[in-house]
Amino acid sequence: MKNYLEFEKEIKALEQEVDNLKSPFGSEGISEVDTQKIKNTQNEINEKLKETYANLNSWQKTQVARHEDRPKANFYIKKIFSQFTLLSGDRYFGDDKSVIAGFGLIDNKSVLVIGQEKGEDLNSRIERNFGMMRPEGYRKCIRLMKLADRFQIPVISFIDTPGAYPGLGAEQRGQASAIANSIECCMSLTVPNISIIIGEGGSGGAIALASSNKVIMLENSIYSVISPEGCASILWRDPSKSLQAAEAMKLTAKDLLKLRVIDEIISEPLGGAHRDPDSIAADIKHSIMKNLKSFDNLSKEEIYDHRKSKFLQIGRDQGFSKSNNLEGGLSYKDTNIQKFVTHIQKNKFIYGGLGLLVITSLISLLF
Repeated sequence: MKNYLEFEKEIKALEQEVDNLKSPFGSEGISEVDTQKIKNTQNEINEKLKETYANLNSWQKTQVARHEDRPKANFYIKKIFSQFTLLSGDRYFGDDKSVIAGFGLIDNKSVLVIGQEKGEDLNSRIERNFGMMRPEGYRKCIRLMKLADRFQIPVISFIDTPGAYPGLGAEQRGQASAIANSIECCMSLTVPNISIIIGEGGSGGAIALASSNKVIMLENSIYSVISPEGCASILWRDPSKSLQAAEAMKLTAKDLLKLRVIDEIISEPLGGAHRDPDSIAADIKHSIMKNLKSFDNLSKEEIYDHRKSKFLQIGRDQGFSKSNNLEGGLSYKDTNIQKFVTHIQKNKFIYGGLGLLVITSLISLLF
């Protein structure tokens, strides 16, 4: 049974009409199927989908990102990777079912695959804790990322979580430090790491695994520091203001690409990824292979510097580049425009005086 969102009511009615038309059993018994009417109605559905999904606001995209039928990490792992070997446990406390991790092959290239998994039905969602990782989940990922780094194996992460689990037990076992250590581990890798946000990218629970050389988002996924409902509750004390919060937070793929927080958007099939999972899986695989290939000729140090510079340049035009001084490290690189603006600001009184002198001279010549 298909699940529909609130803004898909007209699409739901049309699809139910198509299902009825396809049935050869009418009110008077067996009847002839009207293929032409089915075709026309299907065209109408496609047009309605195109119109609806081309004009989604931020809150509606949030609803699509959380869609029950949206493909999860486990689906993509099975579709994209071969000979996947599941690895479990953090060697400290236990195993976290909300994250799937192991080594596999993509076009005969070994990779470490990490996927935050929400589950497909109620029982699996409870078992997976709705994709909310506990400290042992992050420690498991850290253990495997260090192993991948030792053997120079790239890391691929599928991000889909409302956030890290905020329960008492998780806090007692060091949730905050586990997230911080995971971010540090991601940033320190000398192998390429690529993160694909396939649904929700919520808070520190997402950034813990998305501190990557390449951060890629599906068209209708979201990536934010807090959920729209949480933001609305804090700012307006009113969770119903989720639309205003979602618009203000700039959590959609298009907004984040413009802000250079992410690197690429993968377009989804008409009506969202859940309407054609095989197609979106093929597109994700193509994107992973393309991005992995771009790091083929880079050394360990260059891969590390690429990631560091990527995060340092968020909110800036050029970011940081390798310095030529003896101490090494990264130094900030201004654009020509920034250099010009800085020069004007430093010498504003001189230029102001010169401007005043020119204006005075022109007035004396005219009068």
